[in-house]
Amino acid sequence: MQPGAAARTRKPLSRKRILAAAVALADDGGVAALSMRKIAAALGVVPMALYKHVANKDELLDGMIDAVVGEIDPPAAGVDWKPAVRGRVLSARRMLLRHPWAPGVIEARMKARSAPTPAVLGYLDSMIGIFRAGGFTLDLVHHAMHIMGSRVLGFSQELFEDSPGGEPDPDALPPEQMAARYPHVTELAMAVAHDAESVVGAGCDDQLEFEFALDLMLDGLERLRRAS
Repeated sequence: MQPGAAARTRKPLSRKRILAAAVALADDGGVAALSMRKIAAALGVVPMALYKHVANKDELLDGMIDAVVGEIDPPAAGVDWKPAVRGRVLSARRMLLRHPWAPGVIEARMKARSAPTPAVLGYLDSMIGIFRAGGFTLDLVHHAMHIMGSRVLGFSQELFEDSPGGEPDPDALPPEQMAARYPHVTELAMAVAHDAESVVGAGCDDQLEFEFALDLMLDGLERLRRAS
Protein backbone atom coordinates (compact mmCIF):
# COMPACT_ATOMS: atom_id res chain seq x y z
CA MET A 1 0.00 0.00 0.00
CA GLN A 2 1.41 3.39 -0.93
CA PRO A 3 2.00 6.07 1.76
CA GLY A 4 -1.21 7.84 2.58
CA ALA A 5 -3.40 5.05 1.18
CA ALA A 6 -4.57 4.05 4.69
CA ALA A 7 -5.60 7.62 5.39
CA ARG A 8 -7.52 7.77 2.10
CA THR A 9 -9.41 4.50 2.77
CA ARG A 10 -10.06 5.09 6.48
CA LYS A 11 -13.73 5.51 7.28
CA PRO A 12 -14.45 9.19 7.95
CA LEU A 13 -14.88 10.14 11.60
CA SER A 14 -18.44 11.13 12.49
CA ARG A 15 -20.56 11.80 15.53
CA LYS A 16 -22.42 8.54 14.91
CA ARG A 17 -19.18 6.51 14.89
CA ILE A 18 -17.96 8.23 18.05
CA LEU A 19 -21.20 7.50 19.90
CA ALA A 20 -21.22 3.88 18.73
CA ALA A 21 -17.66 3.42 20.02
CA ALA A 22 -18.54 5.10 23.33
CA VAL A 23 -21.60 2.88 23.80
CA ALA A 24 -19.53 -0.24 23.08
CA LEU A 25 -16.85 0.80 25.59
CA ALA A 26 -19.49 1.59 28.24
CA ASP A 27 -21.12 -1.79 27.62
CA ASP A 28 -17.77 -3.46 28.30
CA GLY A 29 -16.48 -1.44 31.23
CA GLY A 30 -19.15 0.97 32.44
CA VAL A 31 -19.40 4.73 32.07
CA ALA A 32 -16.92 5.42 34.87
CA ALA A 33 -14.14 3.91 32.78
CA LEU A 34 -15.10 5.88 29.66
CA SER A 35 -12.74 8.58 28.40
CA MET A 36 -12.09 10.52 25.22
CA ARG A 37 -8.64 8.90 25.06
CA LYS A 38 -10.14 5.40 25.07
CA ILE A 39 -12.75 6.31 22.48
CA ALA A 40 -10.06 7.83 20.25
CA ALA A 41 -7.91 4.72 20.62
CA ALA A 42 -10.84 2.48 19.66
CA LEU A 43 -11.39 4.58 16.52
CA GLY A 44 -7.71 4.94 15.64
CA VAL A 45 -7.66 8.73 15.89
CA VAL A 46 -6.15 11.33 18.20
CA PRO A 47 -8.38 12.51 21.08
CA MET A 48 -8.57 16.09 19.78
CA ALA A 49 -10.29 14.82 16.62
CA LEU A 50 -13.31 13.84 18.69
CA TYR A 51 -14.01 17.39 19.82
CA LYS A 52 -14.97 18.44 16.30
CA HIS A 53 -18.05 16.24 16.74
CA VAL A 54 -18.62 16.08 20.53
CA ALA A 55 -17.87 19.19 22.57
CA ASN A 56 -17.49 17.61 26.03
CA LYS A 57 -18.33 14.66 28.27
CA ASP A 58 -21.88 15.83 28.97
CA GLU A 59 -22.62 16.11 25.26
CA LEU A 60 -21.10 12.67 24.77
CA LEU A 61 -23.36 11.15 27.46
CA ASP A 62 -26.44 12.87 26.01
CA GLY A 63 -25.56 11.50 22.58
CA MET A 64 -25.06 8.01 24.00
CA ILE A 65 -28.52 8.17 25.61
CA ASP A 66 -30.08 9.16 22.31
CA ALA A 67 -28.19 6.40 20.50
CA VAL A 68 -29.50 3.64 22.76
CA VAL A 69 -33.03 5.07 23.06
CA GLY A 70 -33.06 4.93 19.26
CA GLU A 71 -32.87 1.12 19.57
CA ILE A 72 -36.36 0.94 21.13
CA ASP A 73 -38.91 -0.59 18.77
CA PRO A 74 -41.31 1.87 17.13
CA PRO A 75 -44.98 1.77 18.17
CA ALA A 76 -46.83 -1.29 16.89
CA ALA A 77 -49.42 -0.47 14.25
CA GLY A 78 -53.05 -1.55 14.42
CA VAL A 79 -53.14 -2.58 18.08
CA ASP A 80 -54.96 -1.25 21.14
CA TRP A 81 -53.22 1.19 23.45
CA LYS A 82 -52.42 -1.38 26.15
CA PRO A 83 -50.40 -3.87 24.05
CA ALA A 84 -48.81 -0.90 22.26
CA VAL A 85 -47.59 0.62 25.54
CA ARG A 86 -46.58 -2.76 26.95
CA GLY A 87 -44.63 -3.65 23.83
CA ARG A 88 -42.67 -0.42 23.80
CA VAL A 89 -41.88 -0.55 27.51
CA LEU A 90 -40.61 -4.11 27.24
CA SER A 91 -38.58 -3.15 24.17
CA ALA A 92 -37.06 -0.32 26.23
CA ARG A 93 -36.28 -2.83 28.96
CA ARG A 94 -34.52 -5.16 26.50
CA MET A 95 -32.47 -2.19 25.32
CA LEU A 96 -31.45 -1.33 28.88
CA LEU A 97 -30.51 -4.93 29.63
CA ARG A 98 -28.14 -4.72 26.64
CA HIS A 99 -26.72 -1.47 28.04
CA PRO A 100 -26.72 -1.81 31.86
CA TRP A 101 -25.01 1.55 32.33
CA ALA A 102 -27.89 3.42 30.66
CA PRO A 103 -30.46 3.73 33.52
CA GLY A 104 -28.00 5.56 35.79
CA VAL A 105 -26.89 7.88 33.00
CA ILE A 106 -30.46 8.60 31.91
CA GLU A 107 -31.45 9.48 35.48
CA ALA A 108 -28.37 11.64 36.06
CA ARG A 109 -28.63 13.53 32.78
CA MET A 110 -32.38 14.12 33.11
CA LYS A 111 -31.72 15.68 36.51
CA ALA A 112 -28.86 17.79 35.15
CA ARG A 113 -30.68 19.04 32.04
CA SER A 114 -33.61 21.45 31.82
CA ALA A 115 -35.32 19.01 29.41
CA PRO A 116 -34.80 15.40 28.27
CA THR A 117 -32.50 14.71 25.33
CA PRO A 118 -34.17 14.86 21.88
CA ALA A 119 -34.53 11.08 21.50
CA VAL A 120 -35.94 10.66 25.01
CA LEU A 121 -38.31 13.58 24.44
CA GLY A 122 -39.43 12.03 21.15
CA TYR A 123 -39.97 8.66 22.82
CA LEU A 124 -42.01 10.19 25.64
CA ASP A 125 -44.02 12.20 23.12
CA SER A 126 -44.86 9.05 21.17
CA MET A 127 -45.91 7.27 24.36
CA ILE A 128 -48.23 10.14 25.25
CA GLY A 129 -49.59 9.90 21.70
CA ILE A 130 -50.41 6.21 22.22
CA PHE A 131 -52.39 7.04 25.36
CA ARG A 132 -54.22 9.90 23.63
CA ALA A 133 -55.07 7.74 20.62
CA GLY A 134 -56.38 5.13 23.06
CA GLY A 135 -58.99 7.54 24.42
CA PHE A 136 -57.21 8.92 27.50
CA THR A 137 -58.01 12.44 28.62
CA LEU A 138 -55.06 14.79 29.08
CA ASP A 139 -55.55 14.67 32.83
CA LEU A 140 -55.43 10.87 32.84
CA VAL A 141 -52.37 10.85 30.55
CA HIS A 142 -50.68 13.14 33.07
CA HIS A 143 -51.42 10.67 35.87
CA ALA A 144 -50.41 7.73 33.68
CA MET A 145 -46.98 9.17 32.90
CA HIS A 146 -46.40 9.88 36.58
CA ILE A 147 -47.41 6.43 37.75
CA MET A 148 -45.37 4.73 35.01
CA GLY A 149 -42.36 6.79 36.07
CA SER A 150 -39.02 5.39 34.94
CA ARG A 151 -40.76 2.12 34.02
CA VAL A 152 -41.82 3.76 30.76
CA LEU A 153 -38.10 3.76 29.89
CA GLY A 154 -37.65 0.13 30.89
CA PHE A 155 -36.37 0.32 34.45
CA SER A 156 -37.61 1.03 37.94
CA GLN A 157 -36.20 2.08 41.28
CA GLU A 158 -36.57 -0.88 43.60
CA LEU A 159 -37.34 -0.80 47.32
CA PHE A 160 -35.17 -3.75 48.29
CA GLU A 161 -31.84 -3.07 46.62
CA ASP A 162 -28.77 -4.98 47.74
CA SER A 163 -25.84 -3.08 49.15
CA PRO A 164 -23.00 -2.48 46.65
CA GLY A 165 -21.20 -5.68 45.85
CA GLY A 166 -23.77 -7.71 47.76
CA GLU A 167 -21.75 -7.45 50.98
CA PRO A 168 -23.64 -8.41 54.16
CA ASP A 169 -24.68 -5.57 56.43
CA PRO A 170 -22.45 -5.67 59.53
CA ASP A 171 -25.27 -4.12 61.58
CA ALA A 172 -27.89 -6.67 60.46
CA LEU A 173 -29.74 -8.53 63.19
CA PRO A 174 -29.14 -12.29 63.60
CA PRO A 175 -31.83 -14.31 61.78
CA GLU A 176 -33.67 -15.30 64.95
CA GLN A 177 -33.87 -11.68 66.18
CA MET A 178 -34.91 -10.54 62.71
CA ALA A 179 -37.74 -13.09 62.70
CA ALA A 180 -38.90 -12.00 66.15
CA ARG A 181 -38.82 -8.27 65.45
CA TYR A 182 -39.99 -8.31 61.83
CA PRO A 183 -42.08 -11.48 61.44
CA HIS A 184 -43.90 -10.44 58.27
CA VAL A 185 -40.75 -9.31 56.43
CA THR A 186 -39.06 -12.55 57.43
CA GLU A 187 -42.02 -14.64 56.36
CA LEU A 188 -42.09 -12.97 52.94
CA ALA A 189 -38.32 -13.21 52.50
CA MET A 190 -38.38 -16.92 53.27
CA ALA A 191 -41.32 -17.58 50.95
CA VAL A 192 -40.13 -16.01 47.69
CA ALA A 193 -37.99 -17.84 45.18
CA HIS A 194 -34.58 -16.23 45.17
CA ASP A 195 -32.47 -15.30 42.16
CA ALA A 196 -28.85 -14.56 43.00
CA GLU A 197 -28.50 -12.28 39.96
CA SER A 198 -31.51 -10.14 40.81
CA VAL A 199 -31.14 -6.41 41.35
CA VAL A 200 -34.47 -6.29 43.14
CA GLY A 201 -32.95 -7.85 46.20
CA ALA A 202 -31.80 -11.24 47.31
CA GLY A 203 -33.77 -12.13 45.10
CA CYS A 204 -36.78 -11.83 43.08
CA ASP A 205 -37.16 -12.55 39.41
CA ASP A 206 -36.52 -9.09 37.99
CA GLN A 207 -38.37 -9.62 34.74
CA LEU A 208 -41.39 -11.21 36.41
CA GLU A 209 -41.65 -8.42 38.99
CA PHE A 210 -41.21 -5.74 36.33
CA GLU A 211 -43.95 -7.19 34.13
CA PHE A 212 -46.26 -7.84 37.10
CA ALA A 213 -46.11 -4.17 38.13
CA LEU A 214 -46.40 -2.99 34.53
CA ASP A 215 -49.52 -5.11 33.89
CA LEU A 216 -51.05 -4.00 37.18
CA MET A 217 -50.62 -0.35 36.23
CA LEU A 218 -51.97 -0.87 32.71
CA ASP A 219 -55.05 -2.71 34.03
CA GLY A 220 -55.71 0.10 36.50
CA LEU A 221 -55.30 2.73 33.83
CA GLU A 222 -57.76 0.86 31.60
CA ARG A 223 -60.37 0.94 34.36
CA LEU A 224 -59.81 4.69 34.82
CA ARG A 225 -60.01 5.28 31.06
CA ARG A 226 -63.38 3.51 30.91
CA ALA A 227 -64.65 5.45 33.89
CA SER A 228 -63.64 8.78 32.36
